[in-house]
Amino acid sequence: MTGPDAEEILDRAGFDEETNVLTHRQAEVLALRERDVPQAEIAESLGTSRANVSSVESSARENVAKARETVAFADALTAPVRLTIESGEDLYDVPNRVYSACDDADVKVSRTAPELMKFIGDAAGDAVQGRAVQRDITVTVTNDGRVTVRG
Repeated sequence: MTGPDAEEILDRAGFDEETNVLTHRQAEVLALRERDVPQAEIAESLGTSRANVSSVESSARENVAKARETVAFADALTAPVRLTIESGEDLYDVPNRVYSACDDADVKVSRTAPELMKFIGDAAGDAVQGRAVQRDITVTVTNDGRVTVRG
């Protein structure tokens, strides 16, 4: 393979299979796919089929999504700020609600209103279309001002 070396990428990123939710093979495939290495090239390098690489990549992305959701859940358990943004609300109104709740909890958020709107909209995925909230989402803010979105 002429592209990047997976082991070198994993070493630089500090991959440790003992503490990671990804298997070594999943980490290899994900590292290469994130660098736009074609699945066929990865398959050839690993001595497997493109279909297997596709399956490994899919499993890796599912594991990453589950890990992110787990972190968001754990943060939500202890976050002093927790807001439910209901279906039908305008995303434009959300930053002021977040700032008000943070003021009440004496928590600082280091994002401007436009940054907060974009972050929440992006993190909510298809739960937000344009400025319209399509289904309930939960916004939490941790003591250190980190915002998470679930929904």
